[in-house]
Amino acid sequence: MPRIKAFKAVHYNKEKIGDFKKVISPPYDIISEDEQTYLNNLSPYNFTHIDFGKDRPNDDRSNNKYTRAKGLFEEWLRKEVLVEDDKPSIYFYRQEYKIQGQKYSRTGFISLMELQDEAESKVYPHENTHASAVDDRLKLTSALNSGLSCIFVCYSDRNRNVEKIFLKKVLPTDPMIDVVDKDDVHHKLWRLSDPALIKEINDSLSDQQLFIADGHHRYKMAMEYRNMRKEKRSNFTGAEPFNYVMTYFTNLDSKDLVIFPIHRIITKLPAPINFLEENFRIDKIKNKNDLVIMLTKAGANEHAFGMYTRDGLLLLRLKNKLLISELIKEGSKDFKTLDATILKYFILDRVGIKSNDIKYTKDVHEVFDMVDMHQAECGFILNPVKISQLKAIALNGERMPPKTTYFYPKVLSGLTVYKMD
Repeated sequence: MPRIKAFKAVHYNKEKIGDFKKVISPPYDIISEDEQTYLNNLSPYNFTHIDFGKDRPNDDRSNNKYTRAKGLFEEWLRKEVLVEDDKPSIYFYRQEYKIQGQKYSRTGFISLMELQDEAESKVYPHENTHASAVDDRLKLTSALNSGLSCIFVCYSDRNRNVEKIFLKKVLPTDPMIDVVDKDDVHHKLWRLSDPALIKEINDSLSDQQLFIADGHHRYKMAMEYRNMRKEKRSNFTGAEPFNYVMTYFTNLDSKDLVIFPIHRIITKLPAPINFLEENFRIDKIKNKNDLVIMLTKAGANEHAFGMYTRDGLLLLRLKNKLLISELIKEGSKDFKTLDATILKYFILDRVGIKSNDIKYTKDVHEVFDMVDMHQAECGFILNPVKISQLKAIALNGERMPPKTTYFYPKVLSGLTVYKMD
């Protein structure tokens, strides 16, 4: 597998910024326009000013959100708003949170991950990327010559070797960052500089398959940035800073690794959905609060999803699994049997729903609200993807349908920066 490597992270100087809550932010790709404005106004040092700047009407090649990000980054370093560590380290990261009253605690670590050519790499993505999003991140990284946000990777550690190091050597010490975000997720970050322990962690991950959970565009960008820099060097060694990407690692086998489903809100229906009984058993659900329990139970052995219109809430269960291979001709069995794939081929494509008439959300209440307020025609509520499905699709070299997984909670932006000069 790619090697991991300690690095001297750039991070916020608490003496300068005071409250971490005012400067950290979610990943740029889940920030709405309104939230972007809110975060920008929260503090002149909020990380969005650099990581997710705003376009301006008079922007040109010499003055744009990327050049402004570079100027701010250099200014914050001069003012010591951001400081760089003295020793190469890896950074343990724990997130404590609740889902429906149940407590979770996900632990991982941030380090550098070696980038390798696709033919030899054991890093497996499961989502397609969009060229415009990759280009945006490439321009920003090139302007700052720095990695601003982690990609999110899962590894297998059934013996919990890495967690044991954390519990014994790291957890008893004071965290360098301790902050609760607006969603009541408690984030703590520790520094580990011991070379022997870092080597032990590296050895625990040797010969592993690594699965990208989040940050596919950042990973694609890192590969393109590496190749762009590599082409300009006549003596490439593989040890150059641009040959690594800042990465958050967490245990694939942990019970606290949570995947949320992403539901589909249909804003415009080009034709009536009057054919469901052909392929689905249909049950009416009177109480919205019963849906998740019924959907989870049905999804244990069947392909099922909820459908909400202003006429009410339905539970749809596929009548015959043999119909899947009859209707869906592309992809492996693992791809064909994803609920999102079945929904697409059996309903969305048949009605002729266009991609720009689909809105995605992890919040089931948003589905109900948009339909009730006549902002959407209907919504489909899905079960979460299983880790086993993600692994199988990734190892097949396939990509899931758009917006199929949502790993929760997200890794904050602004905790660490990887300066590559």
